[in-house]
Amino acid sequence: MPPLPLPLRVPARLLHARGKTTAAQHVAERHLDHTFERLAAAHLPLVAASPLVDALRASPEPLALPDLARRLPLRLHRRGPLHFLRLFPRVFSLRAPLPLSLSLTPAAAGLLAVASSPAGAARTLHRLLAMSASRALPLRAVFRVWRELALPDDFEDSVVAGHPHLFRLAPNPAEPNTHVLHLVTDPAAEEFIPAVEKTRPDRYAFKLQFPPGFRLTKEYRKKVKEWQQLPYAGPYEVASLRAGGSKRVSKLARRKMEKRAVGIAHEFLSLTVEKMVEVEKFSQFRKWFGIEVNVRDVFLDHPGIFYLSAKGKRHTVFLREAYERGKLVEPNEVSEARAKLVELMLLRRRGLGNANSSANMASCETSDAKESGDNFVEHEDCLLDVETYEQ
Repeated sequence: MPPLPLPLRVPARLLHARGKTTAAQHVAERHLDHTFERLAAAHLPLVAASPLVDALRASPEPLALPDLARRLPLRLHRRGPLHFLRLFPRVFSLRAPLPLSLSLTPAAAGLLAVASSPAGAARTLHRLLAMSASRALPLRAVFRVWRELALPDDFEDSVVAGHPHLFRLAPNPAEPNTHVLHLVTDPAAEEFIPAVEKTRPDRYAFKLQFPPGFRLTKEYRKKVKEWQQLPYAGPYEVASLRAGGSKRVSKLARRKMEKRAVGIAHEFLSLTVEKMVEVEKFSQFRKWFGIEVNVRDVFLDHPGIFYLSAKGKRHTVFLREAYERGKLVEPNEVSEARAKLVELMLLRRRGLGNANSSANMASCETSDAKESGDNFVEHEDCLLDVETYEQ
């Protein structure tokens, strides 16, 4: 009889190890809200083409496609950038002879030119800087969200330089060849009221709108009720820092830090035109806002306040209370102009005849066969940028 195998010896550290949930798993396990998923999918073509659109807006004359290909090495479509441009003739105008030149259509150029006034943009920047603990933000981070904040194209001149009593640019000592935007006003003279105060059901509480079909267990309701009653420092208040920079904090202190992060994210989204922003762009401000928790977890752990979409392999967060049935509750001139631009891109070639290739026409026929609500999801697989298709 052969000897019995020795028992497998497992290190003690592995016996007590606890499995960790990765960020990808955390995002994949979230409760889907198809209204916001369709809204995110509808913006994918415009987001993918944003570098190209910015280059065309900056040029007074049409640009030759070979020059654009060298300046903007983007893979807008798996069938090539020319196929992508021909899909949206209401936005991009291709002109012969060879080499083809490209420009924006008058309708698209007019919609893209809509922005906040210098005075309105100055108020937005003022509130954004007031949320920073140092009352300063890196200029490169502001540039990343200029479109979300509806700042003018030349906001560095028309807004920053045009309001010297509010803003001051200074070199960034931590990063060569970069600048930091400072707020020079007296904090005692500021009386900013957070946007959450307009819809707050109770003191320290946030308005909650859970997605359809979201399961609210008794235990979860209890935790939410306790969290809603938890006091926290608002986005424009000075928060106390941890003593000595220690990483060990109490459970109550961490919950307050998380709630303050929720308040800052809520106010930041309220300052944006469409009440949405990419998580990666918001993360640029994490250190400057004094957020000491993972921002992606903040959005995922509070589905009644935010919704995180992963369409197009980019994480976009929406402010739930700002939307009703996929529409902004309080639209403005800039948001309406961008909604019309998205509609122009969703129309594709419909109603323009057979001037395009058979592949493009087949794509349009497939889109027409679907209902308008499904069109956004149908286009997702063929309208992603270089991050999606690395073939």
